[in-house]
Amino acid sequence: MSPPAAVIFDNDGLTLDTESVWTRAEVALFAGHGREFTHEHKLALVGCAGPVAEAKLAAMLERADHEGPGLLRELHSLLADELARGCSPMPGARELLAELARAGVPVALCSNSPRRFVDLALDGAGMADVFPHSIAGDEVPRGKPAPDPYLAAAAKLGVPPAACVALEDSPVGAASARSAGMRVLGIPSVPGVDLRDAVDGLFESLAEDALRAALGIATAFDGATTPGPRIGLGEDEGSGESPAGDGRRHPGQPDDVIDSVTRSSLPG
Repeated sequence: MSPPAAVIFDNDGLTLDTESVWTRAEVALFAGHGREFTHEHKLALVGCAGPVAEAKLAAMLERADHEGPGLLRELHSLLADELARGCSPMPGARELLAELARAGVPVALCSNSPRRFVDLALDGAGMADVFPHSIAGDEVPRGKPAPDPYLAAAAKLGVPPAACVALEDSPVGAASARSAGMRVLGIPSVPGVDLRDAVDGLFESLAEDALRAALGIATAFDGATTPGPRIGLGEDEGSGESPAGDGRRHPGQPDDVIDSVTRSSLPG
């Protein structure tokens, strides 16, 4: 298989381990309004931004619709505080980007988050100079799941959307890329997110050799054995551990600050 004309990366939970950062902010927001933030809330909010996020927050916190924008601003303030502490790339992100560069495949970042959070996260992870092109959610008329962000990213790359592959971790993002006419490969990071009907291939990590094979580039880890594509989720879905059952924390799972939330609300 030949490499695609370009690869477009989602940011939160795909390139950077920021979903746990978002979760800490969400937990704090809900606690400030006398509510418990559950895993069901998390699944409903993954990938959402703008008016969609505003409406969901208002409903979840049992507030009037017109209070949604204020709730989202409050969440963003909490998020900025969390991002200022820094974040990490997802496993395999740096290596995959290096492999694509060596293969001559151009890349772009396509986020549903506002520009200031995209830049804060990239700076905090030491990846500010990795993407020559990026699109933020507040730079297009409509955010994901509309096709606008991915169409804008393809335009910046100068590549037809149909010639691009998008890497996504959420149903909202996958719907955006697919509606833009792109092939979509899914790498979910939040336990319980189901992408089986939303993507063209499903993987557990950016570190997988099988993902590189799907992208038509050489494997990244000499001698390493990594899982193949995942079609569907196993019985350990939502356990907070790696799918291999080795006890490692899943990269996208919230950390100890919300362990009690995940224990009580994760499915199964």
